[in-house]
Amino acid sequence: MSRGVVSIGFAGSLGPDAVARIAPSVEAAGFHTLWINDTPDGDALAALAAAARVTTTLRLATGVVPVDRRPPSRIAAEVASLALPLDRLTIGIGSGVAKEGALARVGEAIAVLHDAGLPRVLVGALGPRMRRLGAERAEGVLLNWVPPAEASVQAEEARARSATSHVAVYVRTAIVDAARERLDAETARYASFPNYAANFARMGVDAADTTIRDVTELGGALEAYTAAVDEVVLRAIVPDDSVSAYLDFVRRTGPTPL
Repeated sequence: MSRGVVSIGFAGSLGPDAVARIAPSVEAAGFHTLWINDTPDGDALAALAAAARVTTTLRLATGVVPVDRRPPSRIAAEVASLALPLDRLTIGIGSGVAKEGALARVGEAIAVLHDAGLPRVLVGALGPRMRRLGAERAEGVLLNWVPPAEASVQAEEARARSATSHVAVYVRTAIVDAARERLDAETARYASFPNYAANFARMGVDAADTTIRDVTELGGALEAYTAAVDEVVLRAIVPDDSVSAYLDFVRRTGPTPL
């Protein structure tokens, strides 16, 4: 297997204007894809449209849009209205907060998005049935909060379902001391969710074991993750959501030195 590429992820709450100011540096730094979380206070598609206008080769992805909050027909309509470049676009989707009917909901969303002409859909997947769905019916899966060894196991499972399945993994990353408190808070928040807590217990790891907590850990962590999956997304945890903080993160973590 070839080594995975390195991408970067931002919070959707950063907003289109700030993303447009940062995206050219993301492209220049050699990151493969810019991923933007979609949240109630942050529109990933609008932010990606802003990034598309100021870049030429940088790939763009949502990670992930909960389809119980933002239906797939609406996603497709907004992609079209924003004129997002389909050749650079990946739509990451998830089931959302409602557990009942999650598999059926995501399966229907994949079909709707494909029928609308969106060629690349990845499924945010925690459990084995959702990962199987992403591998078999979408273009792959987006893993989250998993250490490299588990990411490798889940990637092999996905490829056994479909040889062309793309496996990406989100890795929360802080590279300066001032960002550590925010990373600790994010880690504790996810560890408190029952489904994630059960998953950490099953894997036999602490939630912090799935994060990068210092710039000195970056090289080794990337070595392990890129050997395991097709794409590692450094989800930037910065001291504050300022453009300068994100630009510093880009400069210090990018594959191509700026």
